Amino acid sequence: MSTKDFIEKDYYKVLGVPKDATEAEIKKAYRKLAREYHPDANKGNTKAEERFKEISEANDILGDPKKRKEYDEARALFGNGGFRPGPGAGGGSFNFDLGDLFGGGAQGGGQAGGFGGGIGDVFGGLFNRGSSGTTRVQPRRGQDIESEVTLSFTEAIEGATVPLRMSSQSPCKACSGTGDANGTPRVCPTCVGTGQVARGSGGGFSLTDPCPDCKGRGLIAEHPCDICKGSGRAKSSRTMQVRIPAGVSDGQRIRLRGKGAPGERGGPAGDLYVVVHVDPHPVFGRKDDNLTVTVPVTYPEAALGGEVRVPTLGGPPVTLKLPPGTPNGRTMRARGKGAFRKDGTRGDLLITVEVSVPKDLSGKARDALEAYREATAGEDPRAELFQAAKGA
Repeated sequence: MSTKDFIEKDYYKVLGVPKDATEAEIKKAYRKLAREYHPDANKGNTKAEERFKEISEANDILGDPKKRKEYDEARALFGNGGFRPGPGAGGGSFNFDLGDLFGGGAQGGGQAGGFGGGIGDVFGGLFNRGSSGTTRVQPRRGQDIESEVTLSFTEAIEGATVPLRMSSQSPCKACSGTGDANGTPRVCPTCVGTGQVARGSGGGFSLTDPCPDCKGRGLIAEHPCDICKGSGRAKSSRTMQVRIPAGVSDGQRIRLRGKGAPGERGGPAGDLYVVVHVDPHPVFGRKDDNLTVTVPVTYPEAALGGEVRVPTLGGPPVTLKLPPGTPNGRTMRARGKGAFRKDGTRGDLLITVEVSVPKDLSGKARDALEAYREATAGEDPRAELFQAAKGA
């Protein structure tokens, strides 16, 4: 539910009670209507269901003294999206964005959000004035920074702490971030320190744009700083030790909250985004959370079976038991020898068997193979292939 809906809905009318109804009267009216329109008593009746939601929403606001007070004050001040300023705010009327004023509409479940600070905070946020009536310039969040880092394959799997040298805009040291050589900038009269100006969009609402006079800072330097030219920001470089978590993949973008450029006037720092590049490994590959490796085996090992030692990344080798008749290209699994997952567990090592064909044979080996060929002369491994080709 939007803030506009929150203000325009007449919850008193929904419950059928007067605006000066007591808490007991509101509770009694709600219970009566809730029993009448409850979904259990009106199965399949969508209108009754909508009515029940509306009743529950009204009770949530009017049944809470704090929310009811803010609701009454808001409806007394705002009508049809326009604001009627009181004494000291200037004559006439102007339009504004209700969502910007209240910091968002109601949250789910019919509960009104954005009114937690009371109606006094509404005026403080609208005019940027504190309780003393003095102008208060808003803090500004620092910029986000993006950097890149290249890791070895092992570092990406196990995690690493790497130094990153970053350049960003930070408060100018010469003028302490004020933009004024004397350190005494004045509040921008155009935006009254907000850094934004309203742009009418019709329908009783308005949009906001950065103030063209102060470039969104809310301050104007009478004597611009020679270093930052009145912007209050200067380019700075710094080196930061950044921890890259275990299990990152090539091209992954990591967000580090609050590690970006510093904010202005007490505003929070921006975020740092690190794009990770991973160098390939000469032996191991990667498939999601699993590592991959291709292991050569001899023909006797594949045909007769046997045990083969297989290397792992950063750990002792594992022994792979080949069953007799293992075909070329078969993939077997060594559990828990893969990449780290987010929950700290590890994927598997996928081992693909590749039958190695020797290029050079000794006389004894050649004689043994010739004897094997004679012993299996009656076997044709391609017979089924030709039969399938004829039948297709």
